[in-house]
Amino acid sequence: LWVNISKIFITFSFIYFSLLGSASSQVMRKYRCVTLSTKQLNIQNLINYERHQVPIDAIMFITARGIRICVSPDQKWVQNAMKKIDEKRAAKRK
Repeated sequence: LWVNISKIFITFSFIYFSLLGSASSQVMRKYRCVTLSTKQLNIQNLINYERHQVPIDAIMFITARGIRICVSPDQKWVQNAMKKIDEKRAAKRK
């Protein structure tokens, strides 16, 4: 009897989490900056950025590998990196 209950529970759990996964996979994931990196990143590896203000004021850089790194927007190198990314985008549109 215990084995049958276990099988039913496992089957139910799998279906429940499968349904949750399929429903949540249609929703866009939102990333938030909660900590800031203090290291200067290699600008060549950065392909995009997003501005964040909640819960902290930050720039989230996205690398070519899809890694997201949050940094302080007040740093000079961050502003230069954002400018370079904007220039690359403008050049692609032409």
